[in-house]
Amino acid sequence: MDHARAPALEALEESAEWLRARRHVDAGGSDACRISASITHADDDTTEEVLLAALRALAGHADSLERQPPVRLPDPSDLELEQAVLPRDAFSGPAEHVPAERAAGRISAELLSPYPPGVPAVAPGEVITGEVVDHLQSGAAHGVIVPDAADTSLRTLRVAADTRAAA
Repeated sequence: MDHARAPALEALEESAEWLRARRHVDAGGSDACRISASITHADDDTTEEVLLAALRALAGHADSLERQPPVRLPDPSDLELEQAVLPRDAFSGPAEHVPAERAAGRISAELLSPYPPGVPAVAPGEVITGEVVDHLQSGAAHGVIVPDAADTSLRTLRVAADTRAAA
């Protein structure tokens, strides 16, 4: 496959449907972030060529697929979050779920590792920023998964309980 064309394949769910409908190739493990096709011991040169021809045809057709807006990536410096408390204390201490749009400025009580790539964006004990919330929600809207989030939809985030009102 011509790797120079790979950026044109942003609408991967539509791409998997195109492969199924037009080339009778099932990329069943595909999602909004990747195409996954399997080759097994039962395949031979003929079936491998069917897959490669389908992927080449898809690359040639990619310009006609609907493009999603890109995931908003923060400036790397916006991911250097302040560590307010020890991760153990934030994770194990009193916590509450707040709407994501109200989480900026609060201390995270959970690990948030968007996949792909699977690198933590927020660790327990770090102060959540608006840029990070925007990045996480933009990714979630594109099918990025955050498997370690208490609410994988990211509509709410688990934060350290605000005990100021109780004091």
